[in-house]
Amino acid sequence: MYQPRQFVVNDTADLHAAMRAYPLGSLITFQDGELVADEIPFLLDPTPSAEHPNGVLKAHVARANPLWQKHDASKQVLVIFKGPQAYVSPSWYATKAEHGKVVPTWNYIVVQASGGLVQKDGDTAWLRAQLDALTHSQEGKRPAPWQVSDAPEDYIAQTMKAIVGIEISIRSLTGKWKVSQNQPAANREGVVRGLTEHPHGLTDAAAVALAVRDRSPAQT
Repeated sequence: MYQPRQFVVNDTADLHAAMRAYPLGSLITFQDGELVADEIPFLLDPTPSAEHPNGVLKAHVARANPLWQKHDASKQVLVIFKGPQAYVSPSWYATKAEHGKVVPTWNYIVVQASGGLVQKDGDTAWLRAQLDALTHSQEGKRPAPWQVSDAPEDYIAQTMKAIVGIEISIRSLTGKWKVSQNQPAANREGVVRGLTEHPHGLTDAAAVALAVRDRSPAQT
């Protein structure tokens, strides 16, 4: 992706944190000569190794989904994790009153991971561990967390027959935090204030405002 210097984020801890916070990724595969995109929730195993220096992504797909059989194994896959995003009005910039040379933009956080994909068909132990871990990652903080074992065992066994595990060794990991680092301090303050006081239905407004405040140009 296009990466202006001031928006680049290379810190693995920051990238992993964003992937955990927004685990629904767009998986791009190459099937029958065409690019195909699937929305899939992923579980990140951050443990590095020589084979996967940036960790491993684990997930499962419906057995009816052809990607686990049709993906061209000679090509890497790409997973895009989209974090918070929000429209930025030029009315929020202090420089609007000074010279008027301002235009709208969009602030966002995105992480892209690429690597080799392998399917885990027939590995029931791997699949059950992935289901348990993925469920816990979302249910763990709930007052009464649901567990896979809460459902009848025969029902879970039957359900598992309808899905296939996939694993992606992350060979490349890239992050982009486009959160007004290219603006002077007064404009960044205006963006934070605008997102905080006038979100106008932007569901990610608070998260984007926090990112603008916390990631100044000095941190890039």
